[in-house]
Amino acid sequence: MQRLSIQRPSMRRRRSLALIAVLCAVAGGARADARDGDTHRFAIVGHGFTDGGEKRLEQALHDNDDDDVDFLVVTGVKGVHEPCSDRLYQKRRELIDEARRPVVLLPAGSDWAECRNSAGRSNAIERLSRMRELFYAEPTTLGKRKLALTRLSMSPRFRSYAENAHWSIGKVMYATVNMPANNNHYLNEAGRNSEYEDRLVANRFWLHRLFAIAKGEKMKALVLFSEGDVKVHAQPTGLRALLRGAAPDNDGFAEPRRLILSLAQRFPGKVLLVDGTRVRGKPAIEWRGNVGHLAAGADALEVVVDPETKTLFKVDARKVETANGAKRGQTRR
Repeated sequence: MQRLSIQRPSMRRRRSLALIAVLCAVAGGARADARDGDTHRFAIVGHGFTDGGEKRLEQALHDNDDDDVDFLVVTGVKGVHEPCSDRLYQKRRELIDEARRPVVLLPAGSDWAECRNSAGRSNAIERLSRMRELFYAEPTTLGKRKLALTRLSMSPRFRSYAENAHWSIGKVMYATVNMPANNNHYLNEAGRNSEYEDRLVANRFWLHRLFAIAKGEKMKALVLFSEGDVKVHAQPTGLRALLRGAAPDNDGFAEPRRLILSLAQRFPGKVLLVDGTRVRGKPAIEWRGNVGHLAAGADALEVVVDPETKTLFKVDARKVETANGAKRGQTRR
């Protein structure tokens, strides 16, 4: 009896120490790659690579998987003309898992919203549910090296919305928001927008929460990734807003655009929106007040984050590659 009473505390201590070690490894993962002064960089693999098939995506992951990058954001797993099959999803999951750096998968409309079943009917809700099971079940990034993520699905009311996640490096907070490029999956047919309306409620809660956390933790910036462009700089203000009137009823980005601008006005730091809008010329960040917009388009690019500089964010012109393999501003040899 005495021997058992001695061993039990020892076993408890060992288990407690092991648990603490695991928790520290996961919790510390989000800051593991931060450098001196929290200067870091992230890469974006645009939809032009995932739309080009598996080989092109594999090459993009390889090209942006160097030690300088703290994490990669990959826009979508498949092209619009590829099948919405479990087999393809699984193959892309295995491919992304081979990346050495942490990978955050941003869902694209072609992954789920544009999927149809054998009868030609929309299969969007079922395919999105399947993607959530395959790509968003863990509280960490994909890839061999992990960053800890906080998912919206941790909130009991929004258990389904695991694709929305946030993480931080230093004093910069990052988050994904599921807003696909096809007008946020808003459908013009009457009575067909249940998925859009439910996700609108979830995203509204998510955006309020993100800004509250960023403000409470005195973050210098909040970066929001989505495939769709909410056109935050197209929103009229003041007299222009009165003259132009309300946004069209079929604008799937109207509410998130107004909400982001409203929340950004009360946030003391910078707000950067990064999306998959296709652009001509070199990608660049456009600022209006404290709100910035970067259209990554189909390209793969890297962004340098330096909290000690005035703008905080800068696109590395040396690390911009188009989906056809050429560098922006250069001809392909």
